[in-house]
Amino acid sequence: MLSIGSVVIRVDDLERQMSFWQAALGYEPRREPDDGFVILQPPGGGGTCISLDHVPAAVQVPPRLHLDLYTEDQDAEVQRLLDLGATKVEWSKRPADADYVILADPEGNRFCVVDTAGRGDSTPPDGARQPGS
Repeated sequence: MLSIGSVVIRVDDLERQMSFWQAALGYEPRREPDDGFVILQPPGGGGTCISLDHVPAAVQVPPRLHLDLYTEDQDAEVQRLLDLGATKVEWSKRPADADYVILADPEGNRFCVVDTAGRGDSTPPDGARQPGS
C-alpha cells in the first residue's frame, strides 16, 4: 500500500518560501536545507510533509496541482495567510456559495483554504473542487 509522504513545491527563493510555509502550517524542517531542498514536516513528524525544491520554474495557471488546507475558522486563517504574504486569487467560475477561498503563496503557487466548520470532521466537502481553483 502506498501513502503520500510529501508534496513537492518548486520554488525560486527557498528561504522566503520556507519561512512562509513554516509560518502557514506550523511545520518544521526535518533537517537543515541541503543543496536547495528541504522537507517541512508537521510537529512530531507524523502526517504529510511539504518539500521545497529550489528549481526555478514558471508557475502554471491554472495549476495542475494545488493544496487544499482545511480549517474551521476560514476567515481568520485567510487573513493570517494574507498577513504572511499570500495573495487572494479571483476566479470568475468560483460559485458564490463556495466553501473555499483561493490563495497563492509569495511565488504564486495556488492553494485553497477550505471551510470545514459544521461538518464535524476534516473530510473533503461534497462535490469535486472546481478545475481552476
